[in-house]
Amino acid sequence: MIAVNPIGALVAASIVLAVVATLWWMLHPPISKVQEIARDAETELERMVGSIIVVFSENIASQHMMALAAKLAKGERSELLAIYVVSVPYSLPPDAEMTDEERRALDALGAAQAIAAKADISLRTETVKARSTKQAVLDIAKRERANLIVLGSFREGKYTGAPLSRTIEEIAAEAKCDVIIGVEGKHGNLLADQVGFEQIEQGEKAP
Repeated sequence: MIAVNPIGALVAASIVLAVVATLWWMLHPPISKVQEIARDAETELERMVGSIIVVFSENIASQHMMALAAKLAKGERSELLAIYVVSVPYSLPPDAEMTDEERRALDALGAAQAIAAKADISLRTETVKARSTKQAVLDIAKRERANLIVLGSFREGKYTGAPLSRTIEEIAAEAKCDVIIGVEGKHGNLLADQVGFEQIEQGEKAP
């Protein structure tokens, strides 16, 4: 029969625990402040891009923002929706046929589909007729429980030098979720998607 010295056993157990603790610490080092910030930022990004709406209209040019929206949605299991709001003047019935504007909507949303397909992202599209573009966007954002609205610049901005229209500013001011507004630079290409641009330009130049 082997006699066990209580003191020896305690020392042996302490050594084993120290070795186990050291190995655990080596395999699970404490995260640094930078790593903690990065982890929190990643968590916030996952929350933010849960649902994204990209807005197009006669006066809101968001084609260059589709590439960014697709990049944000990729890998995050995000719901991505592109809408084109056809503004119906009060002089016409709410469901009035507006052939030219509806054709532009098809062109813009078709290009959006091409950009999403290129990024391997599922995209829903919707054309909406409304008296107020702002209200239509806010209503759809509420319906979709959107976490992010993506807007381009004022379509005429590249000519007048005023990239933000009143509608864009009102949407940003009244939205209950985050809003990204992208103004296309003269020489920038971060947001660009040439396939989408070419399709939109061909559609707009079509007779």
